[in-house]
Amino acid sequence: MNKNFNDLALLILRVGFGGLMLTHGIPKVSMLTDASGFPDPLGIGGTGSLILALIGEVLAPILIIIGLKTKWAAIPSIITMAVAAFMVHAADPLAKKEMALLYLIAFIVIFLAGPGKFSVDRK
Repeated sequence: MNKNFNDLALLILRVGFGGLMLTHGIPKVSMLTDASGFPDPLGIGGTGSLILALIGEVLAPILIIIGLKTKWAAIPSIITMAVAAFMVHAADPLAKKEMALLYLIAFIVIFLAGPGKFSVDRK
């Protein structure tokens, strides 16, 4: 019975954090027409940075939510949140970077624990 609770916990973690991440990523889709104001912490240009952010904040969370290639999908989200916390908000106080750190921790847990049995990966 404990394994079922672990699988349920992983489902809640995946759907909760993946869904909440979409609320940050989906509004950025409209910025594709003009990414000039988007931060460029990696020096690849605003458009390139935006595309990488969209992969980590939209595409990967969708895969995480449904549990498809979950461990691989968690990697772009981990990288995106690490860049947000340690590069974009590096000089900001903890209160400003706290959200990125919370998402980072959650996606690391998803990467390490896997999707659980309530996922496409396990069907």
